[in-house]
Amino acid sequence: MKRYVDLAITVAAVATTVLPALADGPRAWWVLPLAVASSVPVLWRERALLRVAFVVGVATTVSASLGAPPLLPIGPLVCLYTFAARASLPIRLLGIVLTAAGLLFSLLYPHPDVEVLRYLSVAYVLAYTLGTSTRARRTQAIALAERDRRVAGEREAAVLRERTRIARDLHDILTHAVGVMVVQAESGPLLVRPHPDRADATFATIAATGRDAVVQLRRAVGSLHDPADQPLDQPGLAHLPVLVERVRATGLDAVLTVSPASSESVPGPPFEPPADVGAAVYRIVQESLTNVVRHAEARSVRILLGYSADSLTVSIIDDGRGDRASGVDSPGYGIAGMRERAQACGGTLHVGPASDSHGFSVTATLPLATSVVG
Repeated sequence: MKRYVDLAITVAAVATTVLPALADGPRAWWVLPLAVASSVPVLWRERALLRVAFVVGVATTVSASLGAPPLLPIGPLVCLYTFAARASLPIRLLGIVLTAAGLLFSLLYPHPDVEVLRYLSVAYVLAYTLGTSTRARRTQAIALAERDRRVAGEREAAVLRERTRIARDLHDILTHAVGVMVVQAESGPLLVRPHPDRADATFATIAATGRDAVVQLRRAVGSLHDPADQPLDQPGLAHLPVLVERVRATGLDAVLTVSPASSESVPGPPFEPPADVGAAVYRIVQESLTNVVRHAEARSVRILLGYSADSLTVSIIDDGRGDRASGVDSPGYGIAGMRERAQACGGTLHVGPASDSHGFSVTATLPLATSVVG
């Protein structure tokens, strides 16, 4: 398409330059060659703008200086437009200087013609203005296309982050619910006859865990269809007691303790951290307790929730066999998933043997975007 546009411009330049040179009978031999030289080369201006502009400009200037009939210099005007529309700033400045020099020379030598000079000056200014306008529109179009590409990339990245978060949530929901249910189901038959009351409580815990898992899974799967319209209702610190109680029902001595992380004066609990921090703490505790139940062979576990004015620290410490890291689920989840949750909130996660050399410890420290409030 662009080739045909350039060809049409060239034909128009030749027609308005050569045809008037042939009109009104015979002229000097140099009129026709100079008319051709000042119009035909514009066909190649995109490939060699400086050389084409030089040839067209010299031919036009020489023709005017030798006394050719005054015509609208279409070739130089097209070249000036191209300078303004496509050339870099140094080339544009050079084009302006050469065009102005040629215009002044051709109209002031050998006989000054101020009226024609004024007329052609307006034409050259208009050509340059049109070229500048074209450059501005092209630059704007490129900027808009780049913005659209960046927005599309950000949207895709946001969708990917959301789906990754949902995948982690699905993993945490399933592993916790299945882990608790398996432990309870294994111990239930052993309690049916000697301890029927405890057996009833065990089966009730299985049912409650299953119902809660179904509700959370329904929300998570629903948010996959359109995360913007169906945001996943994330649990927070307020749900920790229920989580700990459910684990305690498996026979594990689980204790939740909330206290300030330092001696500084900080409003005491209850407090509500940012939603992402609360959800991260809950999921980290949930995953850690699931690993304790499934892998640690522990008798007790302590969940220590400490807070200060600018950070929240949670530690999960059990008295199990201490090498639970080898029992973590597939790569990308388990401890790796907990670390990703902590890092997503700007925090850190440390795992390893407990300080008393017995058991395993998981500690996450998360910054608070705002001060804790009472």
